[in-house]
Amino acid sequence: MPPITAALAESLEALLCDADGNLFPSEEPAFVASADVTNRFLAAHGIDLRFTAEELRLATTGKNFRTTAAELAASAGRDVVDLDTWVAEEKVTVTSHLAQTLRPDAEVSAALTALSTRLTLAAVSSSALSRLAGCFTATGLDELVPASRRYSAEDSLPTPTSKPDPAVYLHACADLGITPEQGLAVEDSVPGALSAVRAGCPTVGNLRFVPPAERAERAAQLREAGVLAVVSSWTELTDLLRPAPETSLTRAGGAR
Repeated sequence: MPPITAALAESLEALLCDADGNLFPSEEPAFVASADVTNRFLAAHGIDLRFTAEELRLATTGKNFRTTAAELAASAGRDVVDLDTWVAEEKVTVTSHLAQTLRPDAEVSAALTALSTRLTLAAVSSSALSRLAGCFTATGLDELVPASRRYSAEDSLPTPTSKPDPAVYLHACADLGITPEQGLAVEDSVPGALSAVRAGCPTVGNLRFVPPAERAERAAQLREAGVLAVVSSWTELTDLLRPAPETSLTRAGGAR
């Protein structure tokens, strides 16, 4: 995939934003709530494994609970017949916690407002739509990215899946009436970046809400996954997408 040149930037029609850890700092608080459900799921299925919130975050960032639970059960040789029940419980638990925890972020709101004058904004996530709804309301982003432009690998597809499967990006592009090449994906996680790249979307890695101690390694992993640039903030991304030639994305070789 070629670098994002000024010409390619001008050809873009949509900004396809991962949600968790990208539009809002939801990863850490979500895993606090999800770890409790995950550990109860493991105990209920006789799996001798438990996670702290941080261990679960490091092991599963970019995947949804359905995929995580299924993979954990499969690795332990357990058959799961009640997965949908646990998925529903995790949705309610995490959504409630995030709705109480998240707050608006002025930088994200300003960047999305500026970018919305040129590009259609959409959210492309592994998370459930109900969880996204709680997060977007809590962070004041409902008007910028309305429910009709939120796509979930859990809820929007005929068969639920999770990133790095490219299905949710392909579905979002088709629904928006664009080719993947016309949608710039913005991702903070490696599974998310792989999902977008495999769908054929030019992709930028965003470290805005990545813990500082993990940024250098994450930036390297995102480049290896195929992103065309890595930025450290939404402000930096906005500046890079300005139409003036001197702010071409070709100058974004890495995080600053």
